[in-house]
Amino acid sequence: MLYITRLSAILVACLSLLWITPAAAEGTRIGVLTCKSIPGTRVNLIIRSTSDVECVFRDDIGKVEYYIGETGIALGADLTFKKDEETFAFTVLSASKIVVGEHTLAGRYVGGKASASVGIGVGAAVLVGGNNDNFSLQPLAVEGNTGIGAAAGLGFLYIEKSR
Repeated sequence: MLYITRLSAILVACLSLLWITPAAAEGTRIGVLTCKSIPGTRVNLIIRSTSDVECVFRDDIGKVEYYIGETGIALGADLTFKKDEETFAFTVLSASKIVVGEHTLAGRYVGGKASASVGIGVGAAVLVGGNNDNFSLQPLAVEGNTGIGAAAGLGFLYIEKSR
């Protein structure tokens, strides 16, 4: 029972980060970044978890860029048993204008991340980073996954131009 209480405390702490971070982030909406996990790449070490992802960025006028990368929890608790499929989408905010086609979003993003699932699950992450920490990734909607468990901690997303 003490174990569940500690996990609940971690989830509450990370969820509070999700509400604080958007207020601190400033910028103009430039598009949507949607990422999907690559089956067979998920590794869960309980205090750290990773999965390779393929991402698509669509700017607000319809131009598209493709990225590959890795996402997960760098430090926290990941007590999930998920299938390999996970999809999440972010509204991308930027302090400056970008040119689609130059893969300007490539870089490292960090922030709070939390998820829970019993069968079908939900989660959210708010991440900041990229080229000169110029971008903020805000949840467009909750992430979708299937499995059982809960996870919370310092989330990350590393993306680069798809080859």
